[in-house]
Amino acid sequence: MAAGTDRPVRRYNRRTRWFHAATYLTTLVLLGTGWWLLSGREGDPSPLARLTGLADTTLHTVVGWAFTALAVAGLTLGFRAARTFVTESVRFRRADMRWFARWPAATLTGRFPHHDGHFDPGQRLLNLVLAGGLLVLAGTGAGMATLHGGPVFAVLVQVHRWTTYLVTLLVAGHIVVASGVLPGYRGVWRSMHLGGRLDRSVAFRLWPGWAARLEPTSLGAYVLGALDATETARVEAHLRHCRSCRAEVAELRTTVRHLRRTSGAPD
Repeated sequence: MAAGTDRPVRRYNRRTRWFHAATYLTTLVLLGTGWWLLSGREGDPSPLARLTGLADTTLHTVVGWAFTALAVAGLTLGFRAARTFVTESVRFRRADMRWFARWPAATLTGRFPHHDGHFDPGQRLLNLVLAGGLLVLAGTGAGMATLHGGPVFAVLVQVHRWTTYLVTLLVAGHIVVASGVLPGYRGVWRSMHLGGRLDRSVAFRLWPGWAARLEPTSLGAYVLGALDATETARVEAHLRHCRSCRAEVAELRTTVRHLRRTSGAPD
């Protein structure tokens, strides 16, 4: 492998990783206490309730307000990041359908179809549904905490309950994928841990367009023939779908030919 091609790349910065950790910690506590209460064990303190000394209903309410505050802080203090998250998540292209069709097999083989986004098509769909579900939980939870019975309260309870079912499935699926236990996603967990850095091979496997844009020097190495066969195949797969990078490669090749002629080296 050419020098530098095996160094790790950073997927997320520190603030993003901490926000992700806080969001998931509060979400898991809410789901845990929520399911404990849904199972009819309100009078029987859960292990977390015993640990904190708070009743499960109190713990669920307090953490629910903390989650709401976290969401508001993320939307206000991290407005630019939130806007980027939404913009990247709502992208849709016809090629996404091909990605979804090949996704089941790719989870085992790692041969995901090419895409140019910061998130793959599956992540984009998960982002929208999960974020929407969490906002619904926060909104209905806040309504339930401020109301004391009545028809509106009854509706909120039902919406809250069914949204909990949906969010639980989505979070469980996300944990399975993000943990890297599936062969196709091996190594992905590092993107949110250990400094947010992961191997370039993982980045090119899962987010080829983003990885190529992140390290444009790989295009120069490609033009010079300094990449190994695997890296060359990855760059060429990206070039088939990225017009701007094809234009950059053409410009780089013109520059290289000019320099070689100037120096008297053969083309």
